[in-house]
Amino acid sequence: MKSSFLKLCSVALVLAGILIGNRALAQQFNSDSYISKPHGMATIILTTGEHTTMFMTTFSLFPRWEFTVAGYLFNTDADKKTGEGTQVSAYAKYMFYENAAKTGGFAVKGGTGMKPSYILDGSGYQTSSQTWWMNAPATIPFFDNRLSWDIMPGWSATPNSEGSGHTAWAFTYSTRLAWYPVNMKWALVGEAFGAAGEAKLDPEYKVGLRWEPNAHVNIAVTYGAKFNGSPGSGFEIGAMLFSPPFLCFSGCK
Repeated sequence: MKSSFLKLCSVALVLAGILIGNRALAQQFNSDSYISKPHGMATIILTTGEHTTMFMTTFSLFPRWEFTVAGYLFNTDADKKTGEGTQVSAYAKYMFYENAAKTGGFAVKGGTGMKPSYILDGSGYQTSSQTWWMNAPATIPFFDNRLSWDIMPGWSATPNSEGSGHTAWAFTYSTRLAWYPVNMKWALVGEAFGAAGEAKLDPEYKVGLRWEPNAHVNIAVTYGAKFNGSPGSGFEIGAMLFSPPFLCFSGCK
């Protein structure tokens, strides 16, 4: 009964996000916006939850470019003193268009190692660390920027999928909306994502509440599960820390 009520509330939050919203940052969400952080800025992201702990760091070494490295610790059973494995991902992102109001645009990103909640069905943690992928985040603002819609189609290639020696290809998809109902410090965010093709991922949703007290800190609490009722990422809490611009090869402006 409790599980059914929680699932119903989570789906309701997703629908609320579809009806109303503003731009959301990555954090523990799978979807990403078009934004590349200002030149010279560094971002540190810490997330922990029922199944995964993540440390991610991003550096904006060049204008419009971001370079990210992330490490994940998996713990999927009831014993939180033990871990089931680790994984590393690395990727780059290039923002090739931004509108004049800086509220929408397009980017491309790609690298190796899938995010934990995006591991394709049938792929173990170690196999997924060898997955190569690319996607194209797009952000479209609505209602005087009160609603921002992120769309992120992409593809992935997993070598030796399930030990078959065959490379499994997949079309990946993710979409997200966020809503600032009272002020610009509190946001309700909902997303849905999955994959189809030779490798697949049953569609999953993730919803959360994010607090943005200032320009340097974002804190979010999220819950994720599959639409078919199977377990997903569960509850997670994460924090994003943004530095002032300081790491610029040609000097920070």
